[in-house]
Amino acid sequence: MSLYPLKFTPIYKEKVWGGRTLEKIGRSLPGDQDTRIGESWELVDLSTTSVSGGGGGAERSVVNNGPHAGKTLHELIETYGKELIGDLPLTDDGNFPLLVKFLDANEHLSVQVHPSQEYADTHDDAFLKSECWYVVDATEDGCIFKGIKEGVTPAQYRKAIEDGTVEDLMIKFNVKAGDCHYLPSGTCHALGAGVLVAEVQTPSDTTFRVYDWGREGRELHIEQAMQCIDFGPCDVEADKRSHVGGMFTTVTRLVTCEYFVLERVKMSEGYEQEIPYDQPAVWMVVEGDGEIILADGSSTPFAKGETLLIPAKMEGAKVKLNSDTTWLETTFPQAGGQQLA
Repeated sequence: MSLYPLKFTPIYKEKVWGGRTLEKIGRSLPGDQDTRIGESWELVDLSTTSVSGGGGGAERSVVNNGPHAGKTLHELIETYGKELIGDLPLTDDGNFPLLVKFLDANEHLSVQVHPSQEYADTHDDAFLKSECWYVVDATEDGCIFKGIKEGVTPAQYRKAIEDGTVEDLMIKFNVKAGDCHYLPSGTCHALGAGVLVAEVQTPSDTTFRVYDWGREGRELHIEQAMQCIDFGPCDVEADKRSHVGGMFTTVTRLVTCEYFVLERVKMSEGYEQEIPYDQPAVWMVVEGDGEIILADGSSTPFAKGETLLIPAKMEGAKVKLNSDTTWLETTFPQAGGQQLA
């Protein structure tokens, strides 16, 4: 059975800080209007998750379109190998090396940090997590916290945790739709209230909470966090933008890091283009709609709010747009190959 662009059933996670903003991108969410959906796991292939993050146990995305519906991403990797993932190296336990989500912050997320590779190497229950946030929607006051102010010492930060004044020591950024921020492991950060983001990250949900804005009942991990925090402002070299513009297509490079490359692709209504990949790519559609047509004439439609995994090998694939369309495109520098431009 041949491969085609794959869609997956979203895995929704209730969070105390969550909301219902995903309905703005066409999602039918579980529960009623009081059910707080904080995360939609769009693409995941994890052998284990943290209890406080993913709920414990394995988490695998399940295909919900075409002949492969009902199969997990992990099963398809085992069956198709390079046809699906090209030369992309898997994780040590044979999983897809990316986790893709939407996050809806109706309230501030905890101030938190993710472990570095050095910390993970000496702690069996911790895994490196570097990530980026692309702002899909934000209120007028929407913000994020990213990095600690210059000159703040660990002792001062510990005292601020005790005093409840952590916010005063954090670097705050007001954000709007279209902004993008890279958050390498070790960056102390928090997603602020009123912001919906697409999150692309390394495959881990290890999170150490430093401060939770006075909420009770959720565990803090202060000692672990203090071993991982890189004090000072976050290095922004990875999210310096570049643009390639044409008559019908504009590609904006948003993030370049050793784990993934994130680009925003805008194409005009009615435009068609071949898909030149020899590696997998992940598309998160944030505006518009279109279809991907294969050499055999089969078609996979896509629309705003959907996430697709584009296999490395698809005969004669091309994309055709039914309206002006924008998607976030994640590719992998470690796999080589081309981006769509």
